[in-house]
Amino acid sequence: MSKVLVAYFSTKGATAKVAEELCKAENGDLFEIKPEKPYTDADLDYKVKDSRSNLEMADESCRPGIIGMVDDMGQYDAVFVGFPVWWGREPSIIDTFLESYDLTGKKVIPFCTSGMSDCKKATEHIKGIVGDAVTVEEGKRLGAEGSEEEVKLWTELLSL
Repeated sequence: MSKVLVAYFSTKGATAKVAEELCKAENGDLFEIKPEKPYTDADLDYKVKDSRSNLEMADESCRPGIIGMVDDMGQYDAVFVGFPVWWGREPSIIDTFLESYDLTGKKVIPFCTSGMSDCKKATEHIKGIVGDAVTVEEGKRLGAEGSEEEVKLWTELLSL
């Protein structure tokens, strides 16, 4: 059985809820990806051209700071990485998280919460960030409800 980490970034609580269900289903460890500077509602307002989130997503090199680190990433075989979808992909803070560790030989499994967008663009982007030495599974969009049943059905399909 693989040792699993469920790392997530959540601004409104939906991704946190799904991450908790996933952690239970996989008997994994939970890690919240916390920004050094918390996001306000104004920061997240995509209708405002110069909102923080719009500026971050427009700058491919943007890497928002994170509070804390996973104590021993080496102990994990698989890392679920969860996030809300921003502008069709993962928020830049997820890129910060992924680039903070040597994930060589690990399986990275993206999951997102979104009313409509899937994880395809995020999965491809994450593959480019972590490189060929990391196996990146196809990402999964899970409803904001993050039901225990939905999570279990998905994880049963994964070979961890």
